[in-house]
Amino acid sequence: MEQSAETKRSNLVLALDFPFEKPENRRNLFSKAEHILETVHPYVCAVKFNRHLILPFGTFNGVQGLVRKVHDMGLMAIMDCKVNDIGATNRTIAEYYYAAGFDALTANTFVGWEGGLEPVFDVARKLQRGVILLVYMSHKGAWEGYGQPVFDAETGLKLLQYVSFAKKALKWNADGVVVGATYPEKIREVYEMLGKKIPIFSPGIGAQGGKIESALKAGAQYFIVGRAIVFSEDPAETAKKIRDFTNSCK
Repeated sequence: MEQSAETKRSNLVLALDFPFEKPENRRNLFSKAEHILETVHPYVCAVKFNRHLILPFGTFNGVQGLVRKVHDMGLMAIMDCKVNDIGATNRTIAEYYYAAGFDALTANTFVGWEGGLEPVFDVARKLQRGVILLVYMSHKGAWEGYGQPVFDAETGLKLLQYVSFAKKALKWNADGVVVGATYPEKIREVYEMLGKKIPIFSPGIGAQGGKIESALKAGAQYFIVGRAIVFSEDPAETAKKIRDFTNSCK
């Protein structure tokens, strides 16, 4: 990821997020995704696929072709599947997505380690792939789950859920964490815990109101941008402007 970011001079992750399309329009949806990839790739270091891009095409019959294109462009492919089940199911989910060519996937830290995410990390380490953990999401209601007070089982002290998740990311040696750009104060707090050991991926730029400058100053390393680029009249120009602005803030 660092090598891709250096080569592209970009810390921007393109999120291929599209709204629902009727079956008769889904061929056009695939063409849109290809077109955006072809025009935007010089300005991003990775591409994030969400489940609502997998659903209409399938993992191996459709999206795998897009993943190959991403790799041919010298980019990383991240599957935003938010793994969130029991261990046996999580293992199979990870195996399928990694087999499709994804370099990393996202997982929900709520699941816990034993009988939860341990198999995902096991598969990832064997295949030399990545696991990115959710620590604090970008939407307005994130505080209801990620911001609730909990008791630390090891210390017996009360702390906030996202703080516990950041600690688990360190303990489990995660490859990245997600903290919404809409909450720069949370980014700063998590960064103070993680330092440069684990990079922070920040979604929520643009459509959700997150600001690159404040998130960057707080410690975010990669910025996940979807709708602001995908729905733009000129996706390539928009991506270039966002990349250049990010570089100017460093």
